[in-house]
Amino acid sequence: MSWAPAPVTTAAPGPAPVTTAAMARAYARSVVLEHWNNADRTATEAALIDLSLVVSELAANAVRHGGGLAGFEVTPTPQGVRLAVHDNSDVVPDAAFGPGNLPTKHHGSGYGWPVILRLARDIAVDPRPGGGKTVSVLVPLV
Repeated sequence: MSWAPAPVTTAAPGPAPVTTAAMARAYARSVVLEHWNNADRTATEAALIDLSLVVSELAANAVRHGGGLAGFEVTPTPQGVRLAVHDNSDVVPDAAFGPGNLPTKHHGSGYGWPVILRLARDIAVDPRPGGGKTVSVLVPLV
């Protein structure tokens, strides 16, 4: 009788943590295509582009102004998807709840928040236990 090592079984690794805007865009799109689209509704390409813009701005803001992207969540809802972006800063952006006007001159602020305010709904900025904040928005897909 010969001896052979027992097979090694490993659990499939979970999804890699989202650490860049590109990863966040790809993940958000995959959630829409795999979990939001169904026989009764399908996100248009225009809606997916809007989603990509919002994801890009939120993730880039977390990296640039929030001390890093500490987490990213996408939750399908009947109206679209809710994004939650966690960062490491307690600072709430000045323009977070503004009118969404585009800047006429560059004074350190860009187009990010105006784009988010124009394309997303139900914007919330909440402190995280232990520091940092979560910016959550609903991006309509219908």
